[in-house]
Amino acid sequence: MAEQKKQGGARKSRSAQGGLAQTVKPDAQLAAIVGSEPLTRAALTKKVWDYVKANGLQDKENRRMINADDKLRPIFGKDQVSMFEMTRLINKHVS
Repeated sequence: MAEQKKQGGARKSRSAQGGLAQTVKPDAQLAAIVGSEPLTRAALTKKVWDYVKANGLQDKENRRMINADDKLRPIFGKDQVSMFEMTRLINKHVS
């Protein structure tokens, strides 16, 4: 029986294809924050969070809310968004 397991098909390694591993290119508005180079969705989200934290844009009382500054307002379309809503809004600015 051990021989049958050894002879069974070897698994092919899969490369990440979608989701957070998908490479995207930011549009001009988003590039002002994260740069214009293509990057994965995970790296894009991390860079936006780094920008939010570096500029103190997280709401002081409700940490789940992000206050938009002049660079984020065109991306969000409003003055404040939740951290869950942020990702959806950012995805509209990538190709």
